Amino acid sequence: MTTYQEYKAKIAELENLAENARKDEIAKAKEQIATIMRDYGLTLADLSNAAKPKTAKPRAPVPTKYRDDATGQTWTGRGRAPKWLEGKNKDDYLIK
Repeated sequence: MTTYQEYKAKIAELENLAENARKDEIAKAKEQIATIMRDYGLTLADLSNAAKPKTAKPRAPVPTKYRDDATGQTWTGRGRAPKWLEGKNKDDYLIK
């Protein structure tokens, strides 16, 4: 039966092997990237421009379309109608 200490030693050995494999793969990836950059004449500035996410423009608030003068409640006319407008004619509350 394998002991705890033996497992720990195997884990340490495997972690060391994994780290060495990672370093080798990173070195190969860097070589591939450098080759591609040379072949296409790319610079780091070219890469940083491509990686920038597009910023979404903030949406303008939707103007209010309906208002209850008695309570001051409003509705833009989008989405589900509010409770205060249920069973009532929307045209009566239309802001002109």
